[in-house]
Amino acid sequence: MSHASKPIYRPVVLLAVATLLGACVTSRVENVREGDTGIAAGEGIVIMAKSYHLGNETEAKFIDCVGDSIGRGRSGLRVVPHAEFVDALFPWFEPRTAPAETKGLPALLARPGVAEMIKEKGVRYVVWLDGDTDKVAGGGSLSCAAGPGGGGCFGFAWWQNDANYEASVWDLTGLEDAGTVSADVSGTSFLPAIVVPIPLIARTQSRACTALADQLKLFIVAEETA
Repeated sequence: MSHASKPIYRPVVLLAVATLLGACVTSRVENVREGDTGIAAGEGIVIMAKSYHLGNETEAKFIDCVGDSIGRGRSGLRVVPHAEFVDALFPWFEPRTAPAETKGLPALLARPGVAEMIKEKGVRYVVWLDGDTDKVAGGGSLSCAAGPGGGGCFGFAWWQNDANYEASVWDLTGLEDAGTVSADVSGTSFLPAIVVPIPLIARTQSRACTALADQLKLFIVAEETA
């Protein structure tokens, strides 16, 4: 009896250990302040994707996630939807015409109707988001098969995702770069399988969204973290 139970006991133990370990996530959030910030009643922010001719635009769902997180709760900030802002200021915040640096803001605001529309929308800060989430490593082996007596999956796989995002904060009142906030989140996911795969997923992008949004809110309202 004891001899027959060994082949089952060992993989069950390995599965239990993997489940207890769970997905592993580490994060680092930093900010560099270039100018004073603060926000008054009625003022808001807009979150934009910073894109490059040879690169990919920051994921739209990540922009929405950061905006939702910043606007949530009693201490949430007013977030103007980026599509609404871009349409209202057409064509001056389209990818090909948006200013690349804050030194282009005075000329932009001098154009007819631009300053008035920004004031009407109540936008104090433009937050430019740049970054992405990539799979950087992985390994293991997992196989699935079906037979007359049933089927299942056996093995163990893992992969690591890195989520790196940076937010540049432009002050449209002072016409200056207020600084940057960055979030670097690394997560390792596991997929152990003994008949049934049990995914242990590291939510790196979700963690990066929350961390970046929380730090941006503190940065803009000029609150210091402990």
